[in-house]
Amino acid sequence: MSAPEHDSTDITFSVPFRHRLRFTHDVFGADEAVLLNLIEASGETAPRVQFWVDDQVAQAQPQLVARIRGFVNRHRDRMSMPGNVQICPGGEAVKNDIHILERMLKCINAADLDRRSYVIVIGGGAVLDAVGFAAAISHRGIRLIRLPTTTLAQADSGVGVKNSVNLFEKKNWVGTFAVPWAVINDDTLLSTLPDRDYRCGFSEAVKVALLKDAGEFARIENWAEQIRDREPAAARAVIRRSAELHLEHITRGGDPFEALEARPLDYGHWSAHKLEPMTKFELRHGEAVAIGVAIDTVYSSLVHGFPPADAQRVLNCLQNLGMTLFHPALLDTSVLFAGLEEFRQHLGGRLTVTMLTAIGSKIDVHEIDRDQMQTAIDTVIEFANGQSCHQSTTR
Repeated sequence: MSAPEHDSTDITFSVPFRHRLRFTHDVFGADEAVLLNLIEASGETAPRVQFWVDDQVAQAQPQLVARIRGFVNRHRDRMSMPGNVQICPGGEAVKNDIHILERMLKCINAADLDRRSYVIVIGGGAVLDAVGFAAAISHRGIRLIRLPTTTLAQADSGVGVKNSVNLFEKKNWVGTFAVPWAVINDDTLLSTLPDRDYRCGFSEAVKVALLKDAGEFARIENWAEQIRDREPAAARAVIRRSAELHLEHITRGGDPFEALEARPLDYGHWSAHKLEPMTKFELRHGEAVAIGVAIDTVYSSLVHGFPPADAQRVLNCLQNLGMTLFHPALLDTSVLFAGLEEFRQHLGGRLTVTMLTAIGSKIDVHEIDRDQMQTAIDTVIEFANGQSCHQSTTR
């Protein structure tokens, strides 16, 4: 008796997405048409919109809620806003309490939002992540428009296709991939950002330049002090190029939802993602990334042929941008190294970490030399304490 035949069908298909990125100076003022034109009519009914605002931004810009209401009132023929402008906690707190996510879902449900409605979120990267996750799982996806209010989010996460909250003391353990309807990087929304948060946002710009654009890294290096001092022309140009480089990788890199082994845009992040919970989020994400980028750059010089002189340039650049490259948590390497396994688990499969062979040239590695990584960490600590990177990277 012959074995039964089994039928199988494999079909490869693609889904057409569009990523809309806009740059404005005053989105609720002279540039309001940019946001208005992103809100498409749905039949004869004006779409519903729900605004979510980071409470830190609302406090720093007390006129913002009134400006949002004014925008909606001026265009009642184009949209409706059931209920109030919603305010949610800013910073990592919004991602650390699962009950805040539940409240978001209740508000979305109470407003009768549907797949033709819009959730418009204004805030830092953590708020974009949490509200974006709520929008992504409501009706399997409500159109999301992000207005990032930090340099970090405008340069990186705001243009991404990920959203999440934290769980089990692990970063981004619950989340989805969801392409935002649109992203608007607005200058005015950065105006009240504290200096600490303003500076640390440029760590992601350094990261993506190291991976993809040696000329851009040189520009950041040359303009580091102007960026630190918040000179608009320098900062705006670097934010824009960083956003474009991130978006180019996401839309043209062949792996927008990270189904492959490598996550090159997470260069320096295996330790950064661990340092944040280790410090109970005392370290901002951008600060942790700066430390992580410094560590992996020095490691690349020790193990993968990255020129030690360029490692010195990277550390100097981060320092000139105003980054602090030390935290006492770096001394607890037994816990820190657990970040490598958590990094592997988050993606699955074998460990894959991106390293550098030159500025603008990367490789993926599957093993980490713990002794050399310890040396890299020690080197960054020494540099942060005022000693020479060159002496350490060549020892």
